[in-house]
Amino acid sequence: MKNQLFICLTFILFPLLSVFSQERARDFGIEIGVMTPGKLNAITDISGVKVGHTTLIIGDSIRTGVTAILPHGGNVFQQKVPAAVYVGNGFGKLAGSTQIAELGNLETPIILTNTLSVPTAMNAVIDYTLNLDGNENVFSVNAVVGETNDGYLNDIRGRHVTEKDVISAIEAATEDNTQEGNVGAGTGTIAFGYKGGIGTSSRKLPESLGGHTVGVLVQTNFGGVLQINGVQVGEELGKFSFSDELLNNVDGSCMIVVATDAPLDSRNLERLAKKAFLGLAKTGGIASNGSGDYIIAFSTAEDLQIPYRIETNTIYQEVVPNDRVTPLFMAAIEATEEAIINSLFMAETMTGFEGRTIEQLPVEEVLEMVNERK
Repeated sequence: MKNQLFICLTFILFPLLSVFSQERARDFGIEIGVMTPGKLNAITDISGVKVGHTTLIIGDSIRTGVTAILPHGGNVFQQKVPAAVYVGNGFGKLAGSTQIAELGNLETPIILTNTLSVPTAMNAVIDYTLNLDGNENVFSVNAVVGETNDGYLNDIRGRHVTEKDVISAIEAATEDNTQEGNVGAGTGTIAFGYKGGIGTSSRKLPESLGGHTVGVLVQTNFGGVLQINGVQVGEELGKFSFSDELLNNVDGSCMIVVATDAPLDSRNLERLAKKAFLGLAKTGGIASNGSGDYIIAFSTAEDLQIPYRIETNTIYQEVVPNDRVTPLFMAAIEATEEAIINSLFMAETMTGFEGRTIEQLPVEEVLEMVNERK
């Protein structure tokens, strides 16, 4: 209760003075791409996928948190899902990635947090998994934890994220969560010189192309020259990488999680992850030397789930053939691009560690630019 009270007081102490309400890009008429979003326009449009956040805004220096993505509502260790990882730029920490690459499956929730809280999050995921019913005889857990560095706004060296915070994010996860901006692992992040955060989006393919859905969730904390729907917003605002001394530090990271209900094996999930990276490029991200840009892709198709104990010598799976995956690639690109833009539109100005302030995207100016190009 003390932390909850502190959080409420913090919001009062740091009012957010935007003339525009926090709305997503599409709510302002910015329609990215040509494909149709899912009902929620979120990763949770994929049936069974759950998302939860723990947001830590405490005092004048703690601005961090945890985001949990669950592939399904059951025991993921007992019913693993096919998965893959693509590394766009490897200056970062994605714990558990080598086992995903080796075996092609995911056996825990995916956790996103700050750089120095990865070990804490791993311990929490291990405890969570070992304590699930049915896992009493489990002796190895591949905890999957990604990060970005929120040390500009957050007292990152204080390592304030606890195992309880991670468990809370997992237990709070729901199938209709669409929270974005300054929540969870996006609480203290910065993108393109503005306040970044969590963003999400989805695309639903028409039945003629398979009818499958692709959903994306991002944690944005990187630099470049911001583009929105092809408009050079960062350049026109005069705020872009290498434009002045303040913005010369373009290093950062972007974690991208891609989910689909299409029956894809790990090989084609890796291809899907690669295409999602193109969505980051379309926003003007440059994957700098010091950026950790990782994409995790997984499929929720029940027929492809891998039981912990297999009693047969062979298994049979129906998967989307290579010649039918291109629409899914396009969906991943569009959803990633829109998720990143949503993270900016939904983030709010924040003051944090050592009194530093990062402004939110000037939405009014951006809309004028984008509307001029229509």
